[in-house]
Amino acid sequence: GSIDGDPPAAMRYTECRLEKVTESLLSDIDKDTVNFQDNYDGREQEPVVLPARFPNLLVNGSGGIAVGMATNIPPHNLGEVIDGCVALIDNPAIELSELMELIPGPDFPTGGIILGRNGINSAYTTGRGSVIMRGRATIEPMRGDREAIIITEIPYQVNKASMIEKMAELVRDKRIDGISDLRDESDREGYRVVVELKRDDE
Repeated sequence: GSIDGDPPAAMRYTECRLEKVTESLLSDIDKDTVNFQDNYDGREQEPVVLPARFPNLLVNGSGGIAVGMATNIPPHNLGEVIDGCVALIDNPAIELSELMELIPGPDFPTGGIILGRNGINSAYTTGRGSVIMRGRATIEPMRGDREAIIITEIPYQVNKASMIEKMAELVRDKRIDGISDLRDESDREGYRVVVELKRDDE
């Protein structure tokens, strides 16, 4: 998978390796720190949970639906979460407002701008809340007295390819005017969707 919604590759092409941070999830697994259970066919034992040394659930987030319940935890900044954990260990009675000075809100891998703090405050206070986001864009001058809108960040879980396709469809249907070209110049360095404007359009 990817930000463009690509399907995973076939098994023969797929390789993986553990990141260095996984040492913090596995380092004490042989020290009887967590319970083990049978795997799916009973041939192996597997840990019920990993002995994580940091709150991985908060850092990487989680989303899922089960019978009668659902969860949707956004990802957070690793450094901020560690600072919050240290503060909580030092002072178990720490106030939420003090903790939120260290962890001000979610930190999304695709960037984007969070609009308002009410949803974050509600989520951290009650466990329920919503975060409203928008992308980040700048205006760049082009040749011929024209300008382009450069989208460099998009909201979390927005499929970039679908977003570009929807924009192109709106232009084709003449529901959006003033766009002369639309292209994806994203690379390993980051996102860059270019929306070229017609002359004299802003």
